[in-house]
Order: sequence, then C-alpha cells, then structure tokens
Amino acid sequence: MDKISEETYDKYIKGITEISKAITSDQYLEDILKLIVMVTAKVTGVDICSLWLIEESEKDKKARLKATQAIDPDYVKDRVLNLNEGVVGYVASTNRPLKVENVLKEPRFKEKEMAKKLGLVSMLGVPLHIKENKVIGVLDCFTIEPHEFSETEVSLITTVANQAAVAIENTQLMVRTKIIEEELEKRKMIDRAKEILMTKKGLSAEKAFRWIQKKSMDTRKSMKEIAEAVIIFQDI
Repeated sequence: MDKISEETYDKYIKGITEISKAITSDQYLEDILKLIVMVTAKVTGVDICSLWLIEESEKDKKARLKATQAIDPDYVKDRVLNLNEGVVGYVASTNRPLKVENVLKEPRFKEKEMAKKLGLVSMLGVPLHIKENKVIGVLDCFTIEPHEFSETEVSLITTVANQAAVAIENTQLMVRTKIIEEELEKRKMIDRAKEILMTKKGLSAEKAFRWIQKKSMDTRKSMKEIAEAVIIFQDI
C-alpha cells in the first residue's frame, strides 16, 4: 500500500462498482455489509476492515460493529461504543477521517489488548455519511505493518465509504418501506375481517376486533392469519 499504482486504481474502481451494484440489489442489509468490508479489504490491501453502524435509541446514540472480514473471535464479538469514546466515536461525532500510525499509542483507541493479540498497528477510520452530512456509520481499516495512509488512499477509501452509505441507506429504506406496506396490508385484512364478523355475527367493531385477537391468542397464529381465514371462509 506504499504506492498507488494504476492497477490499484483499477481495483478501487472495480470495488466501488461492486458496491454500486449493491445499491440497486434486493440483498438483505447483512449481505451488503459483508460485501462492503470484503471488497474494501480486497481493493485496499488492508488486513482488517470493519463497518460500524450508528444505532439511535431514546437515550443516546451508539455505534455497533455490524460487519468485518476478520475471523478472530475477539474481533467479531458483539461490540458497542458510545459516540463519546473510541476512535469510532470520534470519527462519527466529528464526521471526518482519522489516521492513526500506531493504535497502541493512540489515547482514543480503547481496545489495545485486542490490538496486541491481533498485531494491529496502523488504522484509518472514515465516516459513512449520506445527504445533509448525516453520519450513519464508520468504516475502519487496519494494517499489521506500520503504514502512513496517504491523502489519495484516504480519498479513495472515503469514496468507497460514501458508496457504502448510499447502499446501506437504500437498503434500510427498502426494509422500512416493506414493513410499512406489510403493516398496511395487515390492517386492511383485519378491517375486512371485522366487517365480515360485524355482518355475520352482529358484533360491534370493538367486539369483532376482540374476537380476532382472542382467536389469534388461542391458536397461536397471527391476527393477519386469522383475518385471512375469516375472509377465505366468507368467500367459500
């Protein structure tokens, strides 16, 4: 990685193209995240690439490790950081890249024992941001040999991170849209079943809903399944 050759540029372009394809794919988010870290590690030559996503709760925001091509159990374990700690928190909160020549000497780097075990030395962290510069995650690249990331490398990895952010945002939007559509379909079905029960059994809207709810609990089936059965029986 000491020198950016024409061949390396070609690899970056191919890597970005692969991630771009993911933007319009119907793959699940987990698959896209794995693709991003594998492609990034391959085209950059880093030893470990990891991707963290920001999770928002009612209390605060946290960064959670979501994907890595590393296989060591100490690295792939469930890891969560507050946005006011660690290099990940720093990159996410400042929305700018951070280069670290030696993680063992970097005060912000919290997991020094793990770094010693895995032999991690240098790192580059870049934010994943979407429109209006909203940060949705952080992409980390580690090397096991001392390495000073050049501005060209930072720029290229940032481009990869930006493409990754678009892929992730589109996938999350697709999932949210699907959930909304499924919820609307469920409500329509339950409303239709309620109308049938109100007509056939002379129940009020509230009692018809309670009837569907009780059948759902008694049979351990979803209310949508019960509603669907009511509608099908009506059509027979």
